[in-house]
Amino acid sequence: MAELSDSRSRHALADTQSGLLATKLYVPRLPPGFVTRPRLVGLLEGGLARELVLVCAPAGFGKTSLLADLCRRSPRPVGWLSLDAGDNDPARFWRHLAAAVEQVRPGIAERAEPLLSGPAPGSFERVATGLINELAAEPHDVVLVLDDYHLIDAPPVHASLEFLLRHQPPGLHVVMASRTDPPLPLARWRARGRLAELRADVLRFTGEEAADLLRGAVGPDLNAGLGDDAVAALATRTEGWAAGLQLAALSLLGTPDVASFVATFSGSHRYVLDYLTEEVLTNQPEPVREFLLETSVLERLSGPLCDAVTGRVDGQAMLEAIERANLFLSPLDDVRGWWRYHQLFADLLRARLQQQRPERQRELHRSAAAWHEAHGSVDEAVRHALAAGDATWAARLLERHFDELQMRSEVATVRRWFAALPAELIAARPRLLLMQAHYAFLAGRLDEGEGLLEAAERAWPPVADEPYEPSVARAASLLVNVPAWIAVEHAFIAYSRGDAEQTARFATRALAGAGEDEWMLDTVARGHLTMATWLRGRVDEAERELISQVATLRTLDKRDETAWVCGLLGQVQSARGDLDAAAATYRQAVEMTAPPGRAAPPAAGVGYAGLAEVAYQRNDLDAASRHLAAALPLCRQLVYTPSLARALATLAWIRHAQGDEAGSREAADEAVAAAPGPDLVDLFNPVPAQRARLLLAQGDVDAAARWTAGRGVDADDEPRYPREPAYLVLARVLLAQGRTGQALRLLDRLRSAATVQNRIGSVIEIQALRALALAADSRRAEALAALTDAVGLAQPQGYIRVFADEGPPMAALLGRLPVNDTVPMAYVGRLMRAFRHADAEAAAVPGLVAGLSGRELEVLRLMAAGKQNKEIADQLYVTVDTVKKHVTHILEKLGASNRTEATARARELSLLP
Repeated sequence: MAELSDSRSRHALADTQSGLLATKLYVPRLPPGFVTRPRLVGLLEGGLARELVLVCAPAGFGKTSLLADLCRRSPRPVGWLSLDAGDNDPARFWRHLAAAVEQVRPGIAERAEPLLSGPAPGSFERVATGLINELAAEPHDVVLVLDDYHLIDAPPVHASLEFLLRHQPPGLHVVMASRTDPPLPLARWRARGRLAELRADVLRFTGEEAADLLRGAVGPDLNAGLGDDAVAALATRTEGWAAGLQLAALSLLGTPDVASFVATFSGSHRYVLDYLTEEVLTNQPEPVREFLLETSVLERLSGPLCDAVTGRVDGQAMLEAIERANLFLSPLDDVRGWWRYHQLFADLLRARLQQQRPERQRELHRSAAAWHEAHGSVDEAVRHALAAGDATWAARLLERHFDELQMRSEVATVRRWFAALPAELIAARPRLLLMQAHYAFLAGRLDEGEGLLEAAERAWPPVADEPYEPSVARAASLLVNVPAWIAVEHAFIAYSRGDAEQTARFATRALAGAGEDEWMLDTVARGHLTMATWLRGRVDEAERELISQVATLRTLDKRDETAWVCGLLGQVQSARGDLDAAAATYRQAVEMTAPPGRAAPPAAGVGYAGLAEVAYQRNDLDAASRHLAAALPLCRQLVYTPSLARALATLAWIRHAQGDEAGSREAADEAVAAAPGPDLVDLFNPVPAQRARLLLAQGDVDAAARWTAGRGVDADDEPRYPREPAYLVLARVLLAQGRTGQALRLLDRLRSAATVQNRIGSVIEIQALRALALAADSRRAEALAALTDAVGLAQPQGYIRVFADEGPPMAALLGRLPVNDTVPMAYVGRLMRAFRHADAEAAAVPGLVAGLSGRELEVLRLMAAGKQNKEIADQLYVTVDTVKKHVTHILEKLGASNRTEATARARELSLLP
């Protein structure tokens, strides 16, 4: 039950970094001496008529200040998000983006949170869709500003943002500031007029704007010496670069000879910045220089944090003084609680610190890590611990907060930290190895995960006494008890491979080792015991155990966990042949996770996917398609993919039933790609077997035979229940190859085991196949007896597709089935109609010279109803000559000489009820 083990409590966690998060949502203050640039604001306002406004230029071109000015002038409400490297975690990105929109559309973040809790999804389109729907319902426009987008390099973030922009509601206007072009389809949007762009050539200060900036900065005392020629020279030499002009203005404040300064001022941007920063720092008092250097290690600054890092007690006062001096420090909130340096200025300060005092730099990072750890900002704590050279500290932080980050779906953050840790350190820490093994198992990479698990077992004894306290409650932690979790993961490997005995052995060991307060471990271990029961084919017992687990989870209000267990319970009930019970279970999963008025979380997709399977089996293709429309976007967000794979397999069968063979193959291929891995036993990953069945149904016997050979199943095997789906494909292959004797012997062994264990779902399918095999062996009476048995078991629960998917041979056999109390006429009629999909262009039935077109079938039905040519023509809005041609074609294809004979022949071939 890896699904459950990766699905935690969904209650919203308190954001321990609420102060830092608020700074990301704050529209930056305009710096002192800011020069308003109406021409650029006008361009931005005009650009808001497009789907995306992109402000793209290198560092120091004033992008952030320009957008802040736009926000303060815009009549539209503005949501602002300052991005950082941590937002490469797509769950974090969308959580923060929702918080930005929350500033102007209250309630959106709360409604988005259920979509962002639990296992990390494979796609965040559902989150984007929820935001789109919320904003589409709003009557007023909203501007969303994404600042520093160049810091984002995660493909899932780009993909989900592109989805948002592609389906953008009319009232949403997105403005993006970046140093580089984002990997979005800019060329296509540009060609379609959907993109407005402001680039470096537009952002450069004109001569007039440069004069306003320089003269406003230096004050009246120096204005006399700063003539038009001097201003023009500085504007030319900085190439209108805002940062260069600002630094020039700062340097002019300490320069008595303006002309001399201007004459010596030259060089590239980087040279200018180095030179002027040197000048700026040199002119500062020693305490200020010291403070600037030591606090440059911080991405964001507050008074208490600066005091903790520097050992001073005047951090807040220093920050306020530095802001007043215009030393490239900007407040990040209205109360001046948080600040940040201009990125270029900070880079140079850090380079100077590293050059002059590398040991002190490590001490500063260590102090920063300690402060952030104490205040719950774990991402910052890990970053500073790594910068301090203390990878062990960073590893302990990762271990302690792993469960919490899993709850918040921030898997990308965990992987980023892993990438920064030395391999030898990971190899020595069992909890880190267990985390990596866990991710491997969820991806279906059993061999890789097993190797990591064995390494964790070897690494555990030397560190067993090391203290550990998870950041979440011990009851919700996976890593709180390493030996028990190792046993749980061994049980997962065993049941994934179909080994019931080993599954039970390791699950029992985990239960014995779990503490009384370790609820999560206990629950997952019990779930694995149930999987062992299921693997043994004892579906009645497995159903009782799962019903008990659902009741316990509901009592604890663990809604998403309930949905996962309901998904398993529905499959067991289907195996038992009780589609009514399975449908009720799947509905319960949906109702638990997605009550009316609330956005459905990803776990609801499990219930919708199950409902689609049941509806398809009952041949309600419309209902099945509706359930899949709800299921697929949700299931695509789940990190553990069996539900997605099964939903795609159902889609493949629907398309096959509708005659869309190309679409069916496409969906089947996607299902196999989404399945949790080839190492899983067929019972828990039936999708490859389903694809092989589809290939066979489409006439590709060789491909299906190659699949069964590659799967290692043989007609002479004694089949085990966990591999039943593969053996059922093999039986079909044997039938298609004319090896009916081998097929019958295999099916007899399968039937015997299924009957003893009351697996009625299996018995129905096996008996249907036995009927086909017996008919092919010219044992018609026995074939009809086997089919009567199958139909009698299937009729009370409304099974249809288990017969219809076997194609024309089954249709012919059903046409000869005697109608009685066991086999009601109405049910047989439903079965026969299922062989003719509504949108088929032709009815291909054995015994026909050629298939009847859709129009010919319409004419045939009216003929059978006694209509004459003129009446048929009137009803179909065609000419009488056209009807005559259709009648002639029908007689030829049916091999009939008149209408009466054609009608009789059509009924014999089940073309008419």
